[in-house]
Amino acid sequence: MPTFNQLVAETRANLAGYTLRQDRITYLANAGGITATDLTIQIGSPDNLAKGIIEIDDELIWINSFDKTNLTLNVTPGFGRGYQGTTPSPHAQNSQVIMTPTFPRTTIKTAINDTINSLYPRLFAIGHTTFTFNAAQVAYPLPDDARDILFVSWQTVGPSKEWLPVNRWRIDRMANVAAFNTTKTVNIYEKIMPGRTVQVYYSYIPNNLTNASDDFAVVTGLPESSRDVITLGAAYRLLSYIDTGRINLTSAEADLADAKLPSTAGASSSKYVFALYQQRLQEESNKLQDRFPIRVHYTK
Repeated sequence: MPTFNQLVAETRANLAGYTLRQDRITYLANAGGITATDLTIQIGSPDNLAKGIIEIDDELIWINSFDKTNLTLNVTPGFGRGYQGTTPSPHAQNSQVIMTPTFPRTTIKTAINDTINSLYPRLFAIGHTTFTFNAAQVAYPLPDDARDILFVSWQTVGPSKEWLPVNRWRIDRMANVAAFNTTKTVNIYEKIMPGRTVQVYYSYIPNNLTNASDDFAVVTGLPESSRDVITLGAAYRLLSYIDTGRINLTSAEADLADAKLPSTAGASSSKYVFALYQQRLQEESNKLQDRFPIRVHYTK
């Protein structure tokens, strides 16, 4: 199962194919690593040192000065650690250090979660709940995350173990919280044998990924086959920002680069990846609709 960390790596690898730039990478050489407050960073290579941003794990750090002789980077006091809203963290020896990353991990993570947030209702996660039917009761609580009911059935008596569909039900998305401890209930209007188990399948908005080890399918609730939908969605969002970094370049070198690579190349690549994203999104949506087709039911 892919993890959040693997999705970030896949997205970054996809993006690398659309840029002429290769990130400059070295490693953290401090014995025992660094703490969340250290302002001196030793690295393994003197090449390509410069003031500016470096990335270690998920943290961005602003480097104020450097010493090529001692292979030391000096962090700006105050705002240098946890730059641009990232979290200052300890980092282990030999951790990867990226000089001026083209696509920081935090930015990729945000794009991945933005893509997940945009999927509903075309792609949705699937949950289910059960309760015991009571002849004197009509409304039954649903989990807070339930959005729409996909299918309702109840277990019959006897060795057949058959589950019969419930055709008369209504979802209430504004239920009384004091009565049900939730704002979602399902009202059952069918003659079901008291004491039998009723099962409700429902859709819910996919959850965001938070930790590097989060399992994509388990945490989001989406089918694993949709993983490339997420990486394509994140890639097209990030590619659209490439061209803006070249707006103010007026040097001879910039003109030469433009002759080989038009200034709208990033936007064109973004449109191409967006088309792939839309195609895969439609394919995954069709799979879900085929698995959970719209079922006719009565509300009373």
